[in-house]
Amino acid sequence: MAGALGACFLLVLALVALRWHPLITVDGDISGTTHRWAVRDHELTRAFRVLTDWVWDPTTMRLVCAAVAVWLVWRRAAWWTALWLAATCAVATIVQQTVKAAVDRPRPVWPNPVDSAHYAAFPSGHAMTATVVCGLLLWLLHRHGPRPAVWRTAVTAALVSVVGVGVTRVWLGVHWPSDVLGGWLAGAALVALAVTVHEWPRDGRARPSADR
Repeated sequence: MAGALGACFLLVLALVALRWHPLITVDGDISGTTHRWAVRDHELTRAFRVLTDWVWDPTTMRLVCAAVAVWLVWRRAAWWTALWLAATCAVATIVQQTVKAAVDRPRPVWPNPVDSAHYAAFPSGHAMTATVVCGLLLWLLHRHGPRPAVWRTAVTAALVSVVGVGVTRVWLGVHWPSDVLGGWLAGAALVALAVTVHEWPRDGRARPSADR
């Protein structure tokens, strides 16, 4: 799974870096349309700014991850999982910033912007971070066998967050759609790889006793 997702991400990265005309055209058409909507609909744009700046912001997502890691350590029985969770989030940040610097894709520029953002455009840090955090936390929850109602609620919240943050970034005109797609794919690939690493000690060797 990690390999397939990683390959899809690399394909999108290559198309962006090569400025493949069909992709650039679709990016421009979608972004131009959503920006016109954003300029006209002030209330929805204001709501999206709150969501993207406070609720689904990468800092907020990382704080949630940190809180879960602290809770796992406090349990004194999951230090390996806590370390794994924190390390995966740190790796995601490094990968995200490294790819941004390497590709150095300009963000959309509008004569009447409704929001602004820093660093290069590809991949979307908001989309990638939300995917990583929600994916990891969903997997951890699933391991503990939650009740069906709890599981459905968690999956719904995760999907709304991951999809929603991508929509807000394009709506606010700070990312191209392919930036968001790249962030989703990179985040999903990292989650799949991280899960494989976490489960690896079960194959032929014992899991650290402190995490049982």
